Amino acid sequence: MSGMYNHHARHLKGLMTANDELQAHLYLEQLMLFPVDIQDKIIDEISNLKRCSTEDIAQIIHFYTRRA
Repeated sequence: MSGMYNHHARHLKGLMTANDELQAHLYLEQLMLFPVDIQDKIIDEISNLKRCSTEDIAQIIHFYTRRA
C-alpha cells in the first residue's frame, strides 16, 4: 500500500481511537477532499472493523480514493 495511504490511515486511526468523529470528518474533507457522504462511508467502515489496523484503514481509504 502506498506510504501516503498509510500516513493518512495512521492519522485517521488516531482520531477514531480518540472517538473524535468531528476531527475525522474534517481531516477527510480538508486533506483528502472527500465529500461528506463518502466521509460517512469511510468512518462507518472503519468503525465496523473487527481489528482496526493501519493497513485495513489504508485499504478503505485507497478504495474510496479510486472511486472519487
